[in-house]
This record gives sequence, C-alpha cells and structure tokens, in this order.
Amino acid sequence: MFHAKLRGSCKAPLLRSFKSLNPRSVFKKSKLTDLWQKRKISNFQYIMALNLMAGRTFNDITQYPVFPWILADYTSETLDLSDNSVYRDLSKPMGALNPDRLEQLLDRYDDLDGFPEEEKFLYGSHYSSPGVVLHYLIRQEPYTSMHITLQSDRFDCPDRLFFDLGGCWKSCNTSTSDVKELIPEFFLCPDIFSNTNEFPLGKTQTKICVDSVKLPPWAKGSPHEFIRLHKLALESDYVSDNLHHWVDLIFGYKQRGPAALDAHNVFH
Repeated sequence: MFHAKLRGSCKAPLLRSFKSLNPRSVFKKSKLTDLWQKRKISNFQYIMALNLMAGRTFNDITQYPVFPWILADYTSETLDLSDNSVYRDLSKPMGALNPDRLEQLLDRYDDLDGFPEEEKFLYGSHYSSPGVVLHYLIRQEPYTSMHITLQSDRFDCPDRLFFDLGGCWKSCNTSTSDVKELIPEFFLCPDIFSNTNEFPLGKTQTKICVDSVKLPPWAKGSPHEFIRLHKLALESDYVSDNLHHWVDLIFGYKQRGPAALDAHNVFH
C-alpha cells in the first residue's frame, strides 16, 4: 500500500496528459511573447526561444536554429542603423524580396499543372537545411569535416563556397534556387568568418582565392565589428517593430495553407 501511494505521489505533472506536452500549450504558458513585447527579453533571446520551442537545436544540423537576414546594405562604408532603408523587409520571405525573381517563381508555380494543388510550390530549396548550415560554418570544425563528407570527401567548388557576405546576400535575392536565411552564429560568433585553420578552399573561376569571408565595408575588415553592428541591428527599433512578421512566416500561421500562399511562403 505504501509503495502504491508513493508511486502515485511521484507522478510528473507534465506527463499526465499529451496536451500538456503540446508545444503550443507550453509556449502559451511560457509567456515568452509577453516578455518580449515588454522588452524584458531581447530579440535574440526571443528568436532563440522560438527555435527551441519548435524543436530546433544546435545538436542536429537538420533542425538547426534559424535566424533572419536583418540588413539589406552590404556595400556602404558606414551603417546608419536609424535609417530604415538599410534593413531587410521582414514581412516577406527571402524568395519574395525581389519582385522580378518572384514573378519568375510565380510563373513556374502556375505551370505546375501536373501537381496536386497541395503539392505545388514556389521554392524548390529551403530557408534552412544541413547544406545551409555547413555552407556558413565551413571554416569551423566539426562542420568542416561534415561539409567534406557531404561533398564526397572534398571541398565543394570554390565558386559555391561562402566567401563574400555581400555576394551571399545578392545570391539570396536573385537566384531562383537560393532563399536561405541565417543562423545564430551571425550574431555572436566572429570566428565563422575567419579561415584561422588555413583550410585550402581553392580559387574561383575569376581567380579569387577563397580564404576568410569578405565582409561589408562598414565592418572595416573586422569580424568582431561586424558582429557588434549586426547584433545592434537585430535589437534596433525597426527590427523590434517588424520581427513579428518574420515570426509568422517561419513559426506561425503563414507556414502553410492559404495564408502561406498569400504571403508567397510555399516551399517544396
């Protein structure tokens, strides 16, 4: 009798019902959005918490945390964070930022007549994937070795490697097969931009030696300065006022269904 009572008293509350384990219920009880709206947690903390609630983790590159591109200016000598024009439009997915590219993608979407309506897509690639994570983290182990394994025991073609931040932004805005977002390290880890291990990453077809990542002029050649300004941009008033749009696209109601279609947020 004693043991039966003891077992009854040791029941874990969270295991009493599947409803209590539902991420939506857990998130609601956490009051994270309320804390964020009251500026009691930072934008970085809020996005990171959303990733964890969604099951994303640093321990799995197939479900790695995803962060948004924040800035749209990678060419200026100085960066004025009070100027809204330097920021990316957070109300649109990456694939919809460039109207010319979006028009091409919409034309392709309309031509997918052989697909059931629920299987039609705008973007054949994803904003987050193992390839995206390894693309950004190629200069740091263990991701270097993982990249080499993914590419059949060699580095990928130099032209496809991550070596120019401005060029990466341009590709994400023009290529019909490139709509990737960022990862947390862009706001906290300057080491990802430096080839401190001196890996032989090769030369591009235009004879550019792929070494450390070329940063925008306003970073003054310093990965630490880039991280400092990038983190300031993430916590700016503009991003704080518009971040909820991006959250709706990645974690919210615009992920699927009519709302996703209206927002041009339909992935393969």
